[in-house]
Amino acid sequence: MSGFWMPALAGLLTGAGLIIAIGPQNVFVLRQGVRRAHVAQVVAVCAVSDVVLITAGVAGLGALVSAHPALITVATLLGGAYVIVLGLMAAKRSLRSGTGMATDTGEAATTSRWMAIGTALALTWLNPHVYLDTVLTMGAIANGHGNGKWAFAIGACVASILWFTILGGGSRRMAPLFAKPRAWRILDAVVAVIMIGMGAALIASV
Repeated sequence: MSGFWMPALAGLLTGAGLIIAIGPQNVFVLRQGVRRAHVAQVVAVCAVSDVVLITAGVAGLGALVSAHPALITVATLLGGAYVIVLGLMAAKRSLRSGTGMATDTGEAATTSRWMAIGTALALTWLNPHVYLDTVLTMGAIANGHGNGKWAFAIGACVASILWFTILGGGSRRMAPLFAKPRAWRILDAVVAVIMIGMGAALIASV
């Protein structure tokens, strides 16, 4: 059994180390959780996407991506631009006056489920760091475990599923803290800084 559990534990820890970081995807899941808007769908999209990418990396897709760096460049430019737009939208929200949770949950109710899912997909699949972390890095480390590479992949997938479930579910419990407009403005200001900064960094890295 050690032939399974050791690489699986390595995958769990490696996956957690790469996934648990402040980024556009995690920030979006956090905000959706606080708003209580389509949380389950957004969490599912992020987790399933990670599982697909990790599996692809272990299966050898990392070599294909490395052979076509133009794909990474295009994803970087598109992802950077999209993240900046989201950051500007958050900055606009942070400057407006509102009535706290009542206003934002009203806005959440009118937000399309498909729009939330589409945003989660874009923040995942247009983020070049996702490919570097899950496809290239995870794939390389997993294949270094030889016959235990799929146990490693399972551990990494479990880490992703647990993280997004905890992030989405845990952030819902933070909703009472956002009953005041000031709390929402602060959250959106932080989101704006992170999004715009990361978007600019992505474009500058090309």
